[in-house]
Amino acid sequence: MKIHEYQAKQIMSEFGVPVPKGRVAATPQEARQIAQELGVPVVIKAQIHAGGRGKGGGIKLADTPAQAEDAARQIIGMRLVTHQTGPEGRIVKRVLVEEQVQAQRELYLGIVIDSGSGRPVVMASEAGGVDIEQVAAASPEKIHKAFVDPFAGFQPYLGRQLAFATNLTGDLLRPAVQLMTGLYRAFTAKDASLAEINPLVVTSDNRLLALDAKMNIDDNALFRHPEIVDLRDRDEEDPLEIQAQELGMGSYVKLTGNIGCVVNGAGLAMATMDAIKQAGGDPANFLDIGTVNDVTRVVNAFKILTADPSVKAILINIFGGMARVDVIAQGIVDSHKEMKMSVPVVVRLAGTNVEEGERILEDAGLPLIRAIGLGEAAQKAVRAAG
Repeated sequence: MKIHEYQAKQIMSEFGVPVPKGRVAATPQEARQIAQELGVPVVIKAQIHAGGRGKGGGIKLADTPAQAEDAARQIIGMRLVTHQTGPEGRIVKRVLVEEQVQAQRELYLGIVIDSGSGRPVVMASEAGGVDIEQVAAASPEKIHKAFVDPFAGFQPYLGRQLAFATNLTGDLLRPAVQLMTGLYRAFTAKDASLAEINPLVVTSDNRLLALDAKMNIDDNALFRHPEIVDLRDRDEEDPLEIQAQELGMGSYVKLTGNIGCVVNGAGLAMATMDAIKQAGGDPANFLDIGTVNDVTRVVNAFKILTADPSVKAILINIFGGMARVDVIAQGIVDSHKEMKMSVPVVVRLAGTNVEEGERILEDAGLPLIRAIGLGEAAQKAVRAAG
């Protein structure tokens, strides 16, 4: 689950991470009032779940409260398009009004879970203010990492290593270690999958401030954090992903392609998407219906995919072990009965009760495109979508 910048800053500040003074506003009048209370030049920042806001016109400077109100009026309600929103953009409903900060250096600081070691890794770089992916691709040596033993926690010596590596020395050494420690505490306490400050700035008066902040929370841990659930902004989420959650299809992620996928098992779902790409196509989603023997789950999967206008073909790839192929087949039949199928459906079935599943599909007489192997199924799906 993603949260807004202002929400991430509130959480980080609770754990000792210094952030600029400011508050969120939902109207231009509120922005003016906040600017008056701060009494300094401010920056007006659109609050959406995407980066690149400045390039899209979502960040403006204001020297007076009147300018702050005018800037907020321009941003609130706009459809902000960035490289992370896609061409459809996002409607801005609130802005963050913050004090302007004079920065002499911009750095990067972030924490994620390293999939290789299964441990949190704290990353720091002097190349802040740009996408860390660009730095990793062009200059990986500029990214310094510290792997954290989750039982020992983030130790001061790790902070000192990262501070020295990014030239946060002298009077900045102790504040830097304290800031990293606070960020790690926030990361673990809130069960985050990502905690990122980009840029982390050294101000003209030699202070460290989190000028921007991002946090993603592990969905599987939300039951422990009702205070985080309250921060959810459904307007920033894909409607199909919300529908999938409401229908009990938790493992659904909307993608940009045109071939809808219905697969049992996350690993097989990843392999299916790879096969589609190898065949020259592009998957429209990740969807793992799980190892369940439930006809309704299959029908719900079709409801989600047929509601996506970008889907031009559907590929059903089932390798049934504990999941029974006959149940999946009955779900396919019921889906065609309940809804109008306007796109071709490619079906590859293998595993438990496959003979009974084949009989169910044959008796139904549905206009399905059949395939035996995964590669064949992917190729037929690509042709059908084209």
